[in-house]
Amino acid sequence: MSGTNAETRSAATATTTTAEVPDPAGHPRRWAALIVLSSTLVAVTLDNSVLNTALPALAKGLHASTSDLQWITDAYTLVFAALLLLAGSLGARFGARRALLGGLAVFGGGSAIAALSTTATELIAWRAVMGLGAAFVMPATLAIIIRMFPPVERPKAFAVWSAAAGVGVLVGPVTGGALLAHFSWSSAFWINVPLVIAAFIGIMRIVPTVPRQGTGRLDLPAAALSIVGLGILVDAIIEAPERGWTAPVTLVELAAFVLLTALFVAWELRTDEPMVQVRLFTNRGFVIAASTLAVTFFALFGTLFVLSQYFQLVHGYSPLKAGMGAMPFAIAMAAMSAMSPLVTARLGIRGTLTVGLGTIALGLGVMGLTTDTATPFAMLGAEMAVVGAGMGMMMAPASMEITASVPVQFSAMAGALNSVVRELGGVLGIAVIGTLVSSHYRAEMADQNLTGPASVAAHDLPSAHGVAAQLSPESAGHLTSAANHAFTTAMTNGALVAAVVAALGAIIVAVALPRRATTQVAVAESANAQAVQTA
Repeated sequence: MSGTNAETRSAATATTTTAEVPDPAGHPRRWAALIVLSSTLVAVTLDNSVLNTALPALAKGLHASTSDLQWITDAYTLVFAALLLLAGSLGARFGARRALLGGLAVFGGGSAIAALSTTATELIAWRAVMGLGAAFVMPATLAIIIRMFPPVERPKAFAVWSAAAGVGVLVGPVTGGALLAHFSWSSAFWINVPLVIAAFIGIMRIVPTVPRQGTGRLDLPAAALSIVGLGILVDAIIEAPERGWTAPVTLVELAAFVLLTALFVAWELRTDEPMVQVRLFTNRGFVIAASTLAVTFFALFGTLFVLSQYFQLVHGYSPLKAGMGAMPFAIAMAAMSAMSPLVTARLGIRGTLTVGLGTIALGLGVMGLTTDTATPFAMLGAEMAVVGAGMGMMMAPASMEITASVPVQFSAMAGALNSVVRELGGVLGIAVIGTLVSSHYRAEMADQNLTGPASVAAHDLPSAHGVAAQLSPESAGHLTSAANHAFTTAMTNGALVAAVVAALGAIIVAVALPRRATTQVAVAESANAQAVQTA
């Protein structure tokens, strides 16, 4: 499921500083090593985009409910986001190359065992392990790039690395569709194994060892409080349709989240070397810019989570055609990313963020108001292209604002928090939008008065299609028609909620974000690392 050059550098080392390359000309194997490092990023970013296409197959193969699918998707991103800062610090302490190899081993091993899962619970656990490995991979690759390349060549190196992130996002859905056309859902995880092995060999043969960096004390209490607190919050949201929003377990979890958040803030304020400088959140520019990225990924992840199921189950498209449904979004995002510096130079950061969020809201709003069970593939593709254009327009200036709005001594941490906030926005998008869709589906299917074995169809759309396969043609047609209508209505309501969130974000940016002068140089720098945002 990372911006300016300053932000990219900070993601590599979290809160540490970066030493320059001893040789001003850079390492002699730096360009070959860059290709190898970029391949590791393709593997990490490919996984999540492949998984979205595989969700219906997972539901069928593992008898996974909607909440199971939410956790299968969120477990990876939640662990990745919660441990990214700590992993960057550990990588700097023990060596970036060692951290990279270790992270790849954990990611690849987790992928292989995940492919052998026989229950949704097992898969959720191994997805979390994969997220742990990925948390070490991304900052380690950037740390090595910074140490191999002299400052004058870093923009080009970051551009190549960023393009690799875009490749993973762009080809993932189609790759997943092609795999599922011939193999089972486990192929979505087996595909990572040869990619990791090839990257591992390349790193051992080509990528040099870079010097370790001095770091302060590891803030393990903050890491533990953050991952436990976020896990409890996500569980409360995802399980609410089953338990009830006012059920004692739900209320206790929400209260526990508030308590753990308070403890996290109190600890970070009193410790000498915090994992997160919480005082940054008193900076209006930083908070608003970071929130725009969180809102963007909230809307995107939540929408893509349900859209693949809509394509494959409601329309009956093959996984490959369903995967193609994400291509207009990816292409539009890439095209608008290239134009983002020009737009930002003309409109300024505040204007670009406002227009970008407004464009996202427009695309999702049209989707929510016009989609039904018979909506053509081309229309949905066009609506997702509008969303992608808005996202591509705003991500680089948002990252630039995040690092420019804080004092220079905090720019590294601000940039690293940028990555964390984006991922957490995606986690909450899947949890909240997925839960809204699940709740509305159940409420609408309750009107069908299903009894006996058929009552399982009221739980989620994959279950409804599974039950229908065992009924007579007439009964099956009635059940699938009702289930498809209920899911589509629920999905459009979720899209409208995401559109409202994006629209509110646009209004807040337009009213509250401080106006900041934008130079051509700053815009160009932000564009060099823009595609890192898609990783």
